Formats: sequence, C-alpha cells, structure tokens
Amino acid sequence: MVKAVQRKDVVVVIDVLRCCSTIITALANGAEGVLPTKTVKEARALHKKFPRFILAGERRELKTGGFDLGNSPYEFSPEAIEGKRIIMTTTSGTRAITLSKNAKWVLIGAFLNAEAVAKAALTIAERETTGISLVLSGRKGRFSLEDFICAGLIVEHLPMNKVQLDDAALASLLAFRQSRESLYTILQKGRHAQYLRTIGFEDDVKFCSKANVFEIVPFLKNGIVVPLPRSLKI
Repeated sequence: MVKAVQRKDVVVVIDVLRCCSTIITALANGAEGVLPTKTVKEARALHKKFPRFILAGERRELKTGGFDLGNSPYEFSPEAIEGKRIIMTTTSGTRAITLSKNAKWVLIGAFLNAEAVAKAALTIAERETTGISLVLSGRKGRFSLEDFICAGLIVEHLPMNKVQLDDAALASLLAFRQSRESLYTILQKGRHAQYLRTIGFEDDVKFCSKANVFEIVPFLKNGIVVPLPRSLKI
C-alpha cells in the first residue's frame, strides 16, 4: 500500500464482504457521502461533532452498540440513507481506505461495480501516466478468497493491450476465470463467507457476489467517499 502511494498509482480498495459492497450500495441508493474511520472511538467522536450524520459499522460482523446501522448492504436502503452522510467504521475495509488516503486517487471496488471501477481506474491512470494498484483489505489484514477473486474480475475488465500485469494480478485473473461459472458457490467456501452465514448473513454473501450491478464508482475526496464524477469515468 505504501509503495503504491509512493508510485502515485491509482489505488482501488477491495473489500467484498462487506464494507466496499456496502459503500457502493449506499451511494447508489442516494447517500451523499461516507466518512470512513479506522476505529469505533473515532467514529463516535466524529458523530458527536456531526450528530445528524448516520453512524454505521461493525465489529466481528455485528452492528456496534449504539450505532444506527451495521454493515449489511440491505440496511442501506434509499429510505434509510438517501441524501444523508454516513460515518462508517468496519473491521477491515474502512481501515484499508483510510490507510490509502495519501494516494491522489483512491477508488472503491467490489464485484458489484467491477467493470465500472476498472474502466475508471484505467481512464485516470492513462491521464495521470501512472499505474493501478489493487489493495485487498482481506480479513484483519489476512488473505481473503473473495477479495482476491474480485481483483481478478476487475483485471478481466482491463484491456490486455494497455496493461502489464504483475504475478499477483495475473494469478487473481486466472482464479476468477476458474471461478466465474460458479462464483457464489466458490465464494461460500471462504472462511469469511462461512462465518457470515453462521451469524445470519447468507443473503449478504449472495448479494455481494453479484457482478456489475452498479455503474457507480466511489472515490475518496477530502476524507469523504463520494461518487466519482461521470466526466472522469469516460
């Protein structure tokens, strides 16, 4: 992550289950913006400063006590969040986003917007004459099957005549191609997905496994995740 920032790469943060999928869904459903924080303490302090903002997040995948919403994309309906700003903290995803904040461009990716985020990242990278780094948030910093395969889907949407893949990107692409016909079935085998199923979030896993549902591309601007202007995606 540090090297990607130093290279001035376009950073794409991926956390399929569930932070990035939830942020994409929230913005697609009309949220004005999402303020990511690393810790529950930071989120609560920010909410004291902006009490009208929605306070959302989880620890151990369960809604934090006293918060308005957890981290299920199904909670972020238009009725709940349209036109509002959301303060959010999650175990891994918001941490990965905030740790990438020094990059000039930080985009948010998941299966839900894989094609859109790939096209946006390429457009920006070509304009900035720089590279693209896919940052997999994983589970508490550890390898995550769903994030790795999602990276492969994003790579799949990059024109091979315009990019040069490193070994990790190539491996993720091959993993996705091996999985594409039974994506949800394979993702269910991951430890994170299995845990979510045991605590009642199987529908979240199924939803987050859907590819290219949204065209929206969230990006980090002045500490707030907002939709990328259409002019930067063309």
